[in-house]
Amino acid sequence: MAGTGGGGRPGICPTLLYTDAKAAIRQLTEGLGFSELSVYETADGTVLHAELAQAGGVVMVGSKGRGGPLDAALEQAGPAGVYVVVDDVDAHHERAVAHGVEILMPPADQDYGAREYLARDAGGNIWSFGTYAPETGA
Repeated sequence: MAGTGGGGRPGICPTLLYTDAKAAIRQLTEGLGFSELSVYETADGTVLHAELAQAGGVVMVGSKGRGGPLDAALEQAGPAGVYVVVDDVDAHHERAVAHGVEILMPPADQDYGAREYLARDAGGNIWSFGTYAPETGA
């Protein structure tokens, strides 16, 4: 039986590890408009776990090289791609540009009716921001 993420909880949360998780959190919040829900750090300031929200979804962020099963499993993982639904693609893009985020594709209308742009974060992950919103049937 699949989880539904009911009660205001998302059912799927991508997890991304960064060499410099603090810088990634700064870029994702300041440049890409995520809201910081929580950040848990060790005594030396290493980010153990952070939760950032946008568009009703959450991405979990942590530091590479801190040990544990997830860190070991993702050690050789390549960058991920994450799609985020936004209402105003052009305004979102302008914010990203103003904060120095690397843009891979400027806002463009797609054949399937969405408007989207692509960005790369400091960890090499690809972020798509657009108006396309899949229907889950829930």
